[in-house]
Amino acid sequence: MSFLSSKKHFSATGVYPTGVLIHIMEKETNWSRSENRTVRMENTLANRQPGLVLVLENVHDPHNLGAILRSCDAVGVMRVMMVYYIESLPEIAKTSASGALKWLNFENFRSIQSCYESLKKDGFQILATKIEPTAKELYSYDLTVPTAIVLGNEHRGISKEAAEGADGLLYIPMKGMVESVNVSVASAICLFETMRQRKSKGMYDSPQLSEEILRSELRSWIKK
Repeated sequence: MSFLSSKKHFSATGVYPTGVLIHIMEKETNWSRSENRTVRMENTLANRQPGLVLVLENVHDPHNLGAILRSCDAVGVMRVMMVYYIESLPEIAKTSASGALKWLNFENFRSIQSCYESLKKDGFQILATKIEPTAKELYSYDLTVPTAIVLGNEHRGISKEAAEGADGLLYIPMKGMVESVNVSVASAICLFETMRQRKSKGMYDSPQLSEEILRSELRSWIKK
């Protein structure tokens, strides 16, 4: 089932006029909700970017992970791929995640190879963060195409397999004495640059989700 929208079911300015999808769903089934909260959910889903995925490889600090997930929700990431085969998946700190956890879809993998195979099957370019001579600046990439951004462990960075299997390596240019930033900061920089590029191309002006997926997700969110 495709997550991408043909847009033929939506208005040129975005999702159905506010509340129309809610009214349609209300006729289909009985459910209780706060109308304001549900309208906010509908608008949030209209901004979700199924063509943007974040891959986390063995990120172990729960506070870092929570902060990363907040950035994911903020820019419209829908899918987060969790690749854990050295560290155990940490328990996410509720305070740092600030409620973002339940609005994201997670996929778990035991190897970077299986994760990459899934992404390539769906047509994603895979960009892994790594400081090395062959890496290119974040800002030199076209992030409006289906893109997966890969972030690695706080101490080791991404694995050799993650680097070699990626379509490209990226780094965040630094002008100070230190050569890197915390993984949660790096994720925010990468994700918000992706949002900047996509906004300039109008990718938040109309839903990227198909009508079927948008309805399904809205039903699921209402129950949370």
